[in-house]
Amino acid sequence: MSRTAEEIGRTTQGPRPLPPLGEQRAATNLSSVDTVLPNGLRVIAVHQSTVPMVELRLRIPFASDAPTHAATAEVLAATILTGTERRDRVAVDTELALVGGELSAAVDPELLSLGGNALASGFDTLLAVLADALTGAVHRDDEVAGEKARLIERITVARSKPNVIARLALQRHRYGDHPFTREIPEAAEVAQVRPVDVRALHASAVLPRGSVLVLVGDIDPARAIAEAESALRGWQSPDAAVVLPPLPHLTPGDLQVISRPGAVQSQIRLSAQAVPRTDPRYPALKLANLAFGGFFSSRLVENIREDKGYTYHARSYPEFTPDGSTLLIDTDTASDVTAAALLEIRYELGRFALIAPEPSEVDTVRQYAVGSLLTSTSSQGGIASQLAALAAVGLGLDWLINHPLQLQAVTADEVAAAAQEFFAPTNFTGVVVGDVDKLAPLKKLGGIHFPDK
Repeated sequence: MSRTAEEIGRTTQGPRPLPPLGEQRAATNLSSVDTVLPNGLRVIAVHQSTVPMVELRLRIPFASDAPTHAATAEVLAATILTGTERRDRVAVDTELALVGGELSAAVDPELLSLGGNALASGFDTLLAVLADALTGAVHRDDEVAGEKARLIERITVARSKPNVIARLALQRHRYGDHPFTREIPEAAEVAQVRPVDVRALHASAVLPRGSVLVLVGDIDPARAIAEAESALRGWQSPDAAVVLPPLPHLTPGDLQVISRPGAVQSQIRLSAQAVPRTDPRYPALKLANLAFGGFFSSRLVENIREDKGYTYHARSYPEFTPDGSTLLIDTDTASDVTAAALLEIRYELGRFALIAPEPSEVDTVRQYAVGSLLTSTSSQGGIASQLAALAAVGLGLDWLINHPLQLQAVTADEVAAAAQEFFAPTNFTGVVVGDVDKLAPLKKLGGIHFPDK
């Protein structure tokens, strides 16, 4: 007869004690090569043979000040894998499918990203299809027209969602008209994009110099580098891919109320300046963030979700920008408790900055941080994605391997210092998006600017 989990967890003497956590160990047996090819492309190849696959991540700096860039870039990303002079869309998909592979593309204000995987035995095919797209994508008129229609529909839906409205409002509030804020173009802008515009952008901006290719899998790193160099030999340009200009330092200040008439919920989005991964204070900041609002048992969640019931979801997290990072706090609440929720967020920020966390709290978030990092890098895809993000700030595999040790070395005093430095309420600015007529109680809190009527 089967027993329930509760029965299994109990003995005649009481609850069965849990075994101690095992030692968390980073992968240290990874061989790698990190080099720059003659065409200026940085390639990082890592041998990780858990499965007979290879993961590929390509990151191309893709910034521009042009007002129409975001719209054209979205269409380019949607059509770069839809055909070349040698392969049409069906041929691209078929060749990849025959080697158990796939490729996809996406774009943001900073990067054009291509990623995918294949069986290790089909690595040459994966590279060949990628190289053909980079050097020979034709962005056919019919493909551009079809992808534009799909993009317009998706963008129209996305821009009506409260979380997107709040994100775009926060970006404008933080950085004004900086290109970093152009995350989602207007549907009307996409409608104006012509195939000739897409082809011109591809020719001028899809460049190897300054870009990074990450390869992780059941491969010999040196041989993988040689194969990548051979496959991408035709991808050439004397120019370098364009990086975003530096972001302005985030200035603390009043929260801006953004009107959304008729909304039954409000979106609270707060932000403060932080430090990049390369800063020696970053490991302590990472643990401090987890303690404040970075996981389910954090102070913020315990207060406004578990205790007060003001929200279903609340979190704090770092956002890595091209030249640094910021802290973000976000939650959605019913309009009638928005002021109360913001009051509690400010209270938790002040309490966290003034009262040092207990060593036991630091140990809990340390185990969570190390365990999460080791879990996320236990697969080929996880390592590839992490390395692609790290490469953008000049870091590599050594940092990924050593970071768990850095987290283990952080003291409770260092976490307390990070809390004081980065989580003081006066460090933050942000937006509250909602129905202005229902948000009048916010005026009693101070530090909040309402729109002019």
